[in-house]
Amino acid sequence: MLHTTAREIAALTGGALVGGATGDELVTGTARIDSREVSGGDLFAAFLGENVDGHDFLDAARHSGAALALVSEDRGVPAVRVGDVREALSQLAAAQLERAREENPELVVLAVTGSAGKTGTKDLLGTVLSAQGPTIAPAGSLNNELGLPLTVLRLDAGTRFLVLEMGARGIGHIAQLTAIARPDIALVLNVGSAHLGEFGGIEATARAKGELVEALGPNGRAILNAEDRLVLAMASRSTAPVVSWGFTVGDVRGADLALDDRARVSFDLVVPEGLTTLHGDAVAPGSFPVRPDLLGEHQAANVLAALTAAVCAGADPATATGALEGATLASAQRMQALPAGGALIIDDAYNANPDSMRQALKTLAHLGRTHRTIAVLGEMLELGADSTRLHDELGRLAVRLNIGQLYVVGDGAAPIHHGASLEGSFGGESEYLDTVEEAIAVLQRTVRPGDAVLLKSSRDAGLRRIAGPLVEHLDQRGGHDGMSGTGDQE
Repeated sequence: MLHTTAREIAALTGGALVGGATGDELVTGTARIDSREVSGGDLFAAFLGENVDGHDFLDAARHSGAALALVSEDRGVPAVRVGDVREALSQLAAAQLERAREENPELVVLAVTGSAGKTGTKDLLGTVLSAQGPTIAPAGSLNNELGLPLTVLRLDAGTRFLVLEMGARGIGHIAQLTAIARPDIALVLNVGSAHLGEFGGIEATARAKGELVEALGPNGRAILNAEDRLVLAMASRSTAPVVSWGFTVGDVRGADLALDDRARVSFDLVVPEGLTTLHGDAVAPGSFPVRPDLLGEHQAANVLAALTAAVCAGADPATATGALEGATLASAQRMQALPAGGALIIDDAYNANPDSMRQALKTLAHLGRTHRTIAVLGEMLELGADSTRLHDELGRLAVRLNIGQLYVVGDGAAPIHHGASLEGSFGGESEYLDTVEEAIAVLQRTVRPGDAVLLKSSRDAGLRRIAGPLVEHLDQRGGHDGMSGTGDQE
């Protein structure tokens, strides 16, 4: 949390006191960009977004207790005026982290990146490390040049672990984020096909993700996926020691990976002799059972990655794995299991790329052993010239996996339906729907107790709007819940 005056903020950011600010205003909270979240002592940053100008909410923030505002234009409210509010937040965050390190040498900063699974892994790290000491790992995807500083500015003297998610849509983006918050532990999950249209190819994606390990000092740790050749190759870009993880190769292993009849993952964490923490302490070797309440085999990789990073940060393996017993993810719409009216709705509509689509469909197919399966798929954005082909391939995969019913929503996703039809779905098993509203109506009419329904698309494709009304409808209709215990989350 911040504890600084308006005068100090102005000096640090090169800003000017405006709106009657005296310089003595004391900020004792954190930084906010949503006036509805402001409480006493906060700094309200009037961020100019695509659709909303934060300056229009300065009075509301002041009324809610904001001690000071950070602005790019004077609106008559006590504030520090700067040229770029986002850059000023970054400057404040870097200073906050530097001060926190000085006050607490035990503070460990962990950063996670990858083409898929970043947010879930960040959530898992937060769960594990919170059992070891005060931890900051906020829910959601605060992984860009605005969200990351807001996370860092929550630091206080008692924080033991700061977990950051770092995203990128081009070369240099992660380097900018690590300039704000240099990590002690850098965890790279995978290099895949997300944002191919923006990166220009998978090799460019690898170069961008590898900027995270380049930011490490020699006393840090690079935690790399041994089963992804592009990730493991990043070892040569790190001046810090490397610890790898995997189920078939790697320093830290996952053994006896399995899914139960409800597609919940389990395995054993195998810690080798000789592994040491960031601070040089020996990690207890052995085999430790891992039993979270997460759906899908792909979740095991995220869990294993999080546990490897956590033990290198100083977490005891037995305590770490125990903290994940029955654990779910703090961030919604990431394979979020929602039992409703006897059916299971799997809401994975926050984001999508070809890799995560395939993983989600395979999880749904596993549930198909005992339940009728329905996949509701929307467009994957930012795939560039390969978009049509990649969507087509998913339709074919759904047929090969014997998904019971496929609903394809929206014009951008139409090649999924086309691919399914060509692969052999001729009896209505694949149906194209124009809009999200049409999909909601069809699902409310056709989903019945015992069904497992997957909702999956990129966020802006809109399928994230389906789960709420569908769950409400099914619960009102009623039905025996044959899916209880599948990891319902809020």
